[in-house]
Amino acid sequence: VQLQASGGGLVQAGGSLRLSCTASGSALKSYVVGWFRQAPGKEREFVAASSFSFSPYYADSVKGRFTIIRDNAKNTVFLEMINLSPEHTAVYYCAADEPPYSGRVYSPGGYDYWGLGTLVTVSS
Repeated sequence: VQLQASGGGLVQAGGSLRLSCTASGSALKSYVVGWFRQAPGKEREFVAASSFSFSPYYADSVKGRFTIIRDNAKNTVFLEMINLSPEHTAVYYCAADEPPYSGRVYSPGGYDYWGLGTLVTVSS
C-alpha cells in the first residue's frame, strides 16, 4: 500500500485543519492506520490510531482536539484538528500496519508503511 498525507499548512492559533491520508494499491479498511508527528529536534510521536476492530486511540495531549475518521469509500483516513496551538507545529505522518497486526499501536515500529509527511505550522 502507498500512503499520501496531505492537508497541512499554516494556521493561526485557535484554528483548525483536516489532514488526509489517502491510500493506493490496497484497501485501507484492512489496516490499522496511525498518525504520528515530529517536531523539529524531537522524536516522532504517536498522535492517533484507528482500526475497524477497536475504538480510536489518542495521545493524551490531543484528546478533545483531534479526531481520527476513516472513510473506506474514499480509502482515506482523516485527522481533524481543532483549537490548534503552536505546540502542534510538526510534520505529520500517516502509517499503516497490515495483518498480522503488530499490536504496537503507539510505536512507530509497529507500522509497516509510511507516507511522506505534511507540515503543520501554527502561528501564535
